[in-house]
Amino acid sequence: MPGHPAGGSAHPSTHSGHHKRRRRVRDTSEVSCCLKYVIFGFNVIFWLLGLGILAIGVWAWTEKDTFNNLSRLTNIALDPAFIFIWAGAVTFIIGFTGCVGALRENTALLASYAIFLAVLLLIEMTCGILGFIFKDWIKSQAKSGFQAFIVSYRDDPDQQNLIDWIQEGWLQCCGIEGPQDWDKNIYFNCSSAVVGSREACGVPFSCCKPKDDEIIKNKQCGYDVRKAGYSVDYTLVIYDRGCLRAGEEWVERNLVPVAAVAVAVSVLQILGICFAQNLRADIFAQKAKWG
Repeated sequence: MPGHPAGGSAHPSTHSGHHKRRRRVRDTSEVSCCLKYVIFGFNVIFWLLGLGILAIGVWAWTEKDTFNNLSRLTNIALDPAFIFIWAGAVTFIIGFTGCVGALRENTALLASYAIFLAVLLLIEMTCGILGFIFKDWIKSQAKSGFQAFIVSYRDDPDQQNLIDWIQEGWLQCCGIEGPQDWDKNIYFNCSSAVVGSREACGVPFSCCKPKDDEIIKNKQCGYDVRKAGYSVDYTLVIYDRGCLRAGEEWVERNLVPVAAVAVAVSVLQILGICFAQNLRADIFAQKAKWG
């Protein structure tokens, strides 16, 4: 029987093997599923968190009828509801770009996500450096902001709840530099006694020291404590330390934990930027493979 050349029988199988290898390389994805879904998972959480914070801020403004009466926004930067709104909006936008960008492998959204994180990181670092350099200016701004809270204590329920939490729940203090600062509020001013204000020459209940056997907080515990003829030493009833000094002492006591949290947040943001850029590089490599 006539023989066939060895090269002729090997050529089709060799060509088929090369074709299969090229197809396997072409079908192999360059995009890391682990990286993709890590970015997606974390940003779903931030997306929902931002949506919740934004909803709380909008709800607070609705409860105060702010949308129908914008004249009430005398100091919008110190309005807790407004702070919730812009913080929630920023978190929502960043979470949205990272979540959808990773899920849809959209390089434009991933680039936006990385830019947002970089800008936010730059702002945080700038504020930290400036805050360390201009400590006296920060202190004066905190003092003026707290004073604005005192003046509008009875006018804005959000600011009232915030200052009550600062004085009672967080720093255990009273006023800016002491209880006498509550004279700046028309309801607690000693001259308000002539118009029948029961709170005249007093302080809010959040200035009062807790009693051991107290189950329900006495909302009238701060009445008359700043009057000259008050029956006992008022320092036994209310905090005599100002919130400004109390805040400075709190920062000094918790400097290491605060710094650790700041570093951890910065590291997470840097990782987010790196992960987004790596995923974009994988997507571009995959597109290049597809031709």
